[in-house]
Amino acid sequence: MARHIRKGDQVMVICGNERHRRNPVGRVLRIIRGATSNQDRVIVEGFNIRRKHVRPDQKNPQGGVVDKEMPIHISNVVPAEDAKPTRVRFETRDDGSKVRIAVRTGKQIGPELRKARG
Repeated sequence: MARHIRKGDQVMVICGNERHRRNPVGRVLRIIRGATSNQDRVIVEGFNIRRKHVRPDQKNPQGGVVDKEMPIHISNVVPAEDAKPTRVRFETRDDGSKVRIAVRTGKQIGPELRKARG
């Protein structure tokens, strides 16, 4: 089954500690696919930031405490169109390409999911 969220999408956090922020919209940096659909998670830019103690290594020779974005369950975010949440509809065009459509505005979200064959 196709997911309603992809890397690079603008999403709104609708559950958890971050939902009451002044601007609850962020960009998806990464999608972490779980063994089952229950375990799918996303990392959203600027959300769910935790402090992590790291040991010295090549990238960070000093070590110390680093602020890091942690994963959020995929059901706790929804695509945002003009800073408002929207549902997603999947549509197959006449040429065979598959696209995601925002239900609120009717605009296409992101690029085509599947190119037309031929």
